Amino acid sequence: MTLETTLVRVDADLRAGRIPVARQRLRGLVSSYPADLTVRQRLAEVYRLYGEPAEAGRWTYLDTDRDPAETSAFEARHPDPLDRMVALAWSGPEQSAPTETARARLAELREAATAQAGHPILWHRAPYHAKNRDHPAQNTDQDDSLFCVGFAFAGLVLLGFTALGIVTFIRWWL
Repeated sequence: MTLETTLVRVDADLRAGRIPVARQRLRGLVSSYPADLTVRQRLAEVYRLYGEPAEAGRWTYLDTDRDPAETSAFEARHPDPLDRMVALAWSGPEQSAPTETARARLAELREAATAQAGHPILWHRAPYHAKNRDHPAQNTDQDDSLFCVGFAFAGLVLLGFTALGIVTFIRWWL
């Protein structure tokens, strides 16, 4: 389904009072078109219907004319810059943002997250698990390495038991 077709359906859902369905469609569009500020604005409108200023602020965070109270509510809900990066659901470098304001806000947020983390944070690495929050990229790699080491150790143990079994069988047979 195209962006335009989905937005027509969102309008129909809203007219029919199917606000949760409209919200779901818009969330899907934000996932598919993270740089489309119009979709983000529409999602913010739906959250205003719910009386959710923090969510409305989340989806208008990159807008030039965002509501300061909604932005403050969003920042209060996500005081950590890494959390805000994840919440924005942005992907790609900030240079791909459609407006200078959006590019500046994305860069400012990434720089704050980088300063807090003590190492470079990139937008494509922003989605992280809570346990990996200090070093999202490195900890994921470390977890993979630990799994490989554990798997290799288990293989060596199995090989040792197999060798012991063979030696025991040969001694018993002779």
